[in-house]
Amino acid sequence: MRLLDLTIAVLDGITALIGRMVSWLVLYMVLMTFVNVVLRYMYGIANIAMIETVLYAFAIVMAATGGWTLMRNEHVRIDILYGKKPPRTRAAIDLGGSLLLLAPVLWVIWNASYPYVQRSWRLKETSSDVAGLPYVYLLKSFLLVFVAVLAVQGVAFALRNLRILLTGREDAPTVPAEGTR
Repeated sequence: MRLLDLTIAVLDGITALIGRMVSWLVLYMVLMTFVNVVLRYMYGIANIAMIETVLYAFAIVMAATGGWTLMRNEHVRIDILYGKKPPRTRAAIDLGGSLLLLAPVLWVIWNASYPYVQRSWRLKETSSDVAGLPYVYLLKSFLLVFVAVLAVQGVAFALRNLRILLTGREDAPTVPAEGTR
């Protein structure tokens, strides 16, 4: 069990690190949106590249925090099936969902996105706006980052639920709450 606990803790740690780092982009988005509004409506200055950085930040946050959402148990769940079931039943449902729903969906997204991202890199795709950012190919790469981050946490989630099925206990290692060490 110690190896399983260690694996879960390491995967959770990776997910938490990525989630915490990327979450700072939300502050950037708020500040840049404020700056863009002030520049546009008070000074008549509109900078497309600055506006696009907010869109890039939003896309990165959405793509890179999917695993963090799963780790913090804030994902969508159907309570009719889950509700007040005992721990082993909930773990079986979660493990089944990981294997039968999450894994195939991530595989489909990866297979559909990889050629799309690869083509974008080959073309060094840029913004369709003349004054826009020339890094659309980097932005599209976050489709694959989404799959990778969610897959890492999906493995931790599945292992945690396997541990519950084996032991009947929900005391698997968790990442400390925000603000604690």
